[in-house]
Amino acid sequence: MPIRIATQLDLLSWVALRARLWSDTSRDQHRAEAREMLAKSPADCIVFLDVGDQGGLRAFAEAALRHDHVNGCETSPVAFLEGIFVCPNYQGSGIGRDLLASVQTWARERGCSELASDAHIANVASQAFHRASGFEETDRVVYFRKLL
Repeated sequence: MPIRIATQLDLLSWVALRARLWSDTSRDQHRAEAREMLAKSPADCIVFLDVGDQGGLRAFAEAALRHDHVNGCETSPVAFLEGIFVCPNYQGSGIGRDLLASVQTWARERGCSELASDAHIANVASQAFHRASGFEETDRVVYFRKLL
């Protein structure tokens, strides 16, 4: 099946995939975030899904327009790849590339000339995907905190 835009009917399956990508977030939080994304206009936020021949979700990509400063970018708004996940048994099949192409088309249609993203510093697989997809690394950041 081709890549398509997520709807309310996809919520449970999409949330299950989100939980695999961001395992440190509760299912309730994933559901709340997914509902919030679906409530937004596709002009501001989009979720693309890849559905297998048997009807199960194999992958997703979430993107949003960011109007605040985005590290390494020079324009505003910037399309931001908030998350992309392909089930492990489908990685390397081109699904991630196809999802990213859908995000890029969506971003261009909104007048964006830059697509940004991030990856956890320890997530070398994500960093490799980004580099292979034509992203260039712009910055590395270490966050600090101090209890008061």
